[in-house]
Amino acid sequence: MAWLERFYPDVYLESTYEIDFEQLYRQGYRGVIFDVDNTLVPHGAPADKRSIELFERLREIGYESVLLSNNKEPRVKMFNDKVHSRYIYKAGKPSPRNYRKAMELMHTTQETTMFVGDQLFTDVWGAKKAGIKTWLVKPIHPKEEIQIILKRKLEWIVLFFYKRSMSRYSEL
Repeated sequence: MAWLERFYPDVYLESTYEIDFEQLYRQGYRGVIFDVDNTLVPHGAPADKRSIELFERLREIGYESVLLSNNKEPRVKMFNDKVHSRYIYKAGKPSPRNYRKAMELMHTTQETTMFVGDQLFTDVWGAKKAGIKTWLVKPIHPKEEIQIILKRKLEWIVLFFYKRSMSRYSEL
């Protein structure tokens, strides 16, 4: 199942909010591209206290950030009005084009940029095509649009093989 590896994240975590951004900054990361819905807040929700504090913390550490969403501008702007990042809406993920544009906005490179999202076939695959390290997080809330629910069933298959390959590496 080697062809599935194009969808494998570099890191898979429970939540965006458990990422050690300070440590990653020490490792040389300077820019973070985020998906919004179900990565930072539940689908359609405005920025909450936790997400606002995260973006304040990222700025204090020294990160640049960009929100990269396939949603329309009103949705992304509503969230961004509280976190004050740059953003790209109707991003066309998994096309790598707007991941590259996000790096240009942040003045970062593939080596100094990370991506955080909750979907394999749009978020992770697009970032990997752009040459960016990926952090896949579990969706914050189970309520999702029907097209995403269908993709989640396929993601389960990919994650099954991903987890199996990770357990093989840990046995070596």
